[in-house]
Amino acid sequence: MTSTLATTFAPTGKLRASINIGNPVLARAEGDSAAGVSIDIARELGKRLGVETELVVFKTAADSVQALETGRADVGFFAIDPKRGEQIAFTAPYVLIEGAYLVRQESSITSNDEVDKPEHRVVVGQGSAYDLFLSRSLKHARIERTDLSEAVVKTFLETDADVAAGVKQQLQADSADQPGLRMLPGRFMEIRQAMGTPKRYGDEAAGFLRQFVEDIKSRGFVRAALDRHGIEGAAIAPAANPAKDPLDQA
Repeated sequence: MTSTLATTFAPTGKLRASINIGNPVLARAEGDSAAGVSIDIARELGKRLGVETELVVFKTAADSVQALETGRADVGFFAIDPKRGEQIAFTAPYVLIEGAYLVRQESSITSNDEVDKPEHRVVVGQGSAYDLFLSRSLKHARIERTDLSEAVVKTFLETDADVAAGVKQQLQADSADQPGLRMLPGRFMEIRQAMGTPKRYGDEAAGFLRQFVEDIKSRGFVRAALDRHGIEGAAIAPAANPAKDPLDQA
């Protein structure tokens, strides 16, 4: 590892990893810090760079993204999205997560393709990957946003909305003690969860991070982290060409 590359990734002397605890598949609050798959990967990256890893923890994906864009973090863990890709250099995904819909038991909606109608209100977490996706794909339904992803189900119930949208595991967990709800079958999107670094850090840093992600997938590091934290329903992403922009490998 060259000292130049370590300095690029850690200009403050520490690798500042932006962590979103709003996605329970990858990270969760633990006291004053955080734990989970993203944290394990961040620390492994710091170890390979030869620098200490500092966690910069946020409750929302939007704040986590903004930390990279404004220079408060050096790397982060995000769903790949063209809007975010304007300033962030993404790796290929390391895990694949499903975006799903939740409705009331008595709802007339029985499939994902029935959601996009003018009379339907869909609750999402503001700035999340599925918010960005649904903002582009839903042409008729009205999107209503919550500040936190974990508030989606609560807001859906309190406002008598028609649909709650989010990460499948989060919706299942948040609705577990709420009778009369059901998940729609299948998924409305595949969330490609990746790492990212500011584009201003340059091509060498982006290339190293992409190679790093391919290495931890192939060596079983990601699988072991998922198992260690008891995460189910997240698939290891297939191998990718690290020389290609993942935005072109959808």
